[in-house]
Amino acid sequence: MSSYFKCKKLGEGTYAVIYLAKMVEQGDSKLAKTDPTNFVSYVAIKKIKKTEHSTGQEISAIREIKALKRLKSPYILELKECFIHKGFLHLVLEFCEFDLEQVVKNKSIVILPSDIKSWMFMLLSGLLECHKNFFIHRDVKPNNCLIKADGTLKLADFGLTRKLDGKMTEQAITRWYRSPEMLLGAQAYSFAADMWSVGAVFAEMFLRVPFFAAENDFQQMELIFKALGTPDENEWSEIRDLPGYFEYQPTHGTSLEQLFSAASDDALDLLKRLLVFNPNKRITCVEALGHRYFLSDPPATPIGKLPVPLNEENRSGSQRVAHWQYSLK
Repeated sequence: MSSYFKCKKLGEGTYAVIYLAKMVEQGDSKLAKTDPTNFVSYVAIKKIKKTEHSTGQEISAIREIKALKRLKSPYILELKECFIHKGFLHLVLEFCEFDLEQVVKNKSIVILPSDIKSWMFMLLSGLLECHKNFFIHRDVKPNNCLIKADGTLKLADFGLTRKLDGKMTEQAITRWYRSPEMLLGAQAYSFAADMWSVGAVFAEMFLRVPFFAAENDFQQMELIFKALGTPDENEWSEIRDLPGYFEYQPTHGTSLEQLFSAASDDALDLLKRLLVFNPNKRITCVEALGHRYFLSDPPATPIGKLPVPLNEENRSGSQRVAHWQYSLK
């Protein structure tokens, strides 16, 4: 811990405490206290608690460490190091000032189609690094997409990440971003589950509210059916084999062109390919990055010109970070 000076607690949950800290030269942590300018950079330190339920949290932390040590991308949150201090596991993580949820919900921020294109490219690029290394992220959502002060998006929170190895026994992914096959109880799911989540995030960037926001899995499926129509079982015959399959009344859904009036034809085409019911026919990361959406006008907003929440508190360096508080739960 001699390389870090804790500035303040960002949040605390049942399983972990997150601190904002300054990374200093080896052994200079005391100088950082007396001289506020004497530090290399800000970092976030995640301290794993010891509780009667510690085993599950330790497994999650180990998954996160394994994934972040393997994955290297400018669009994935960096794990700087991990260590044991006074018997507690600590993860030192790259510090990001904001998350995508904060940006999307902030109605004082004008989000242009070119901004959405830039963040989508970064999200898909980070996720591609996961999929190339056979990792399923399993929790893609706006507040796991961290944003640096210059607008760079970093995919984060790898506690639910798993290697692609056949049967998955856990229900993962926050419900609003969970794919139909997972909502219906599939355990042998694939990278396609992440791609559905990307589609839900893409939609949310345009709408400025979650596209599918239900209180239980059945309602979640109803919302999906209402928006997209019911699946054609000739196109997805495997749906009948899923544990949660139920008989449903066929419906045509809503016109996405009307719902997403600000989206270009190319953006709508990509969205539709992401939100395909049959996971085997859903667009992949590689295909999505090669989609004509990223080649058409308007061009993606350059890093450094993307909108972020700005106020006097942020400029003074005392940032509020919603993601770190969420990741403690």
